[in-house]
Amino acid sequence: MELNGARWRKSSRSSGNGGACVEVADNLADVVGVRDSKDPAGPALVFAPTAWRAFVSQLARRA
Repeated sequence: MELNGARWRKSSRSSGNGGACVEVADNLADVVGVRDSKDPAGPALVFAPTAWRAFVSQLARRA
């Protein structure tokens, strides 16, 4: 799936020293993209917006 027009942003939980960083593109209408910031040309995971919100909600409950 092409993620043309995706605006990637780093997770607020990513470390600032070049370590494990996740980028999310949630500006697209039908999908949310997730990728490794160290490999921006590599593969991205794609989620339905409702599935992404459920995932983030579960993470927030565990934090």
